[in-house]
Amino acid sequence: MPTQSTQPTETPARTEEFDYVVVGGGTAGNVVAARLSEDPSVTVCVLEAGPSDVGDDNILQLDRWMGLLESGYDWDYPVEPQSHGNSFMRHARAKVLGGCSSHNSCIAFWAPAEDLDAWEAAGCTGWGAADIFPLYQRLETNDAPGDHHGRSGPVKIRNVKSADPCGAALLEACAQQGIPTTQFNTGKTVVRGANWFQINSDENNIRQSSSVAYLHPVMDKRPNLVVRTGVRAKKLLIDGNRRCTGAEYLDPDLIHTRTVTARREVIVSCGSIDTPKLLMLSGIGPAAHLREVGVDVLVDAPGVGENLQDHPEGVIMWEAKQPMTTASTQWWEIGIFADTRPGLERPDLMFHYGQVPFDMNTARYGYPTTENAFCLTPNVTQAKSRGTVRLRTRDYRDKPMVDPRYFTHEHDERVMTYGLKLAREIAAQPALSGWAGAELAPGPDVRTDDELLDYIRKTHNTVYHPASTVKMGADDDAMAPVDARLRVKGIDGLRVCDGSVMPELVTVNPCITTMAIGEKCADLLKADAR
Repeated sequence: MPTQSTQPTETPARTEEFDYVVVGGGTAGNVVAARLSEDPSVTVCVLEAGPSDVGDDNILQLDRWMGLLESGYDWDYPVEPQSHGNSFMRHARAKVLGGCSSHNSCIAFWAPAEDLDAWEAAGCTGWGAADIFPLYQRLETNDAPGDHHGRSGPVKIRNVKSADPCGAALLEACAQQGIPTTQFNTGKTVVRGANWFQINSDENNIRQSSSVAYLHPVMDKRPNLVVRTGVRAKKLLIDGNRRCTGAEYLDPDLIHTRTVTARREVIVSCGSIDTPKLLMLSGIGPAAHLREVGVDVLVDAPGVGENLQDHPEGVIMWEAKQPMTTASTQWWEIGIFADTRPGLERPDLMFHYGQVPFDMNTARYGYPTTENAFCLTPNVTQAKSRGTVRLRTRDYRDKPMVDPRYFTHEHDERVMTYGLKLAREIAAQPALSGWAGAELAPGPDVRTDDELLDYIRKTHNTVYHPASTVKMGADDDAMAPVDARLRVKGIDGLRVCDGSVMPELVTVNPCITTMAIGEKCADLLKADAR
């Protein structure tokens, strides 16, 4: 009887060549691919691990977005045990074309000018407001007033026009509390103000993700653009001259490894968790950590996987005295900005208003809930806690170790505690007297700072905005793995283009800024190819 070989059968890898390879069809990567392929002489390949979103109403219909959490469209990353935060929390990361612009809600903000100018001051030349505001204008078709807005870009952005009477009462209550109703995205930073959001969805409530806005109109019309879905990158290919020449990926047959090479450059756009993971799997990262998991070190880049930032989010929920609305664009339609101290140039506190109960992290502790509730979710817009992303093993299939280290900085605790108190003050205003019933969580008996902090640590969530894990910075900044032209230091032909390059997470929801990063990256690539 013949013995069975323990050696795997070798299948020659099929190699394809393009001018540019974009690894990750995410929020920024699709922008880069679309802009580069505008030149018919340039060939571009996009590798996306998730499925296509074309014709998939689970993705496209914006009001369904909450059903994507912990679904088959979600990498669903747990966090490492948190000493000061919620160890049950999970980071939703999109597993679908469009990345998190296909997965999260569609709250559309221009970042405050002060955020972007701070990037430039930190050594990111060309990333100030004067450089990035024109990119917002380029990418949008916005229905808001103002000469600064774009009217012909690929991304449709519109003002929410809601018929929700509880939301209208909330805005009136905010005004009674001293938080005026203020138009967003005027070009002036809102330090204290509230309003219905602007959202990147069209008049039929189809989300305007980067895939919908940038790829869908051209995928079948540009033979020079290849969008490959269901293919998971395993590692980057780097030659003996320390030049990135392409990437290896797992074929959709889930057996064979294929290779795609780039004549010009490779752009990694896998997001703030998977981009550092792929770099580290490819030998670019903190040397000691790479050796610990058995990865050969090509570039000792200590900043890869460091500096993890996020918008931590609390929740306070009330039973509604009247029936809540049964129709919504995305069930989270109002934003409230506040300053917890005088003299701030940017708000350090933001609330999202939910027209639905939000008991994802409260039910396990026995806090009461109901199907007819509304909530406010205070979040720390400029959190000071810093976390890490690390490899669990050298196997690309293993989930990375995500340790946000939530609430390890006193600032974050203070702002969140302030936020819960302010939310109660808003709810106590006369305008909400017909809506705000019993406080379900944390409940009226939770009053002291220590009690509120204990509740926050147990039940907080995230606004799903991880960022800054491969931050860009000055050439001499050893903790910035990427320079101001988004080039990975120490490797030729390789750039990073996603939210991981933000030196500091923007104050607001970052989706539109991440698209602007894609626009900027495409400009840089075109300029450097001349």
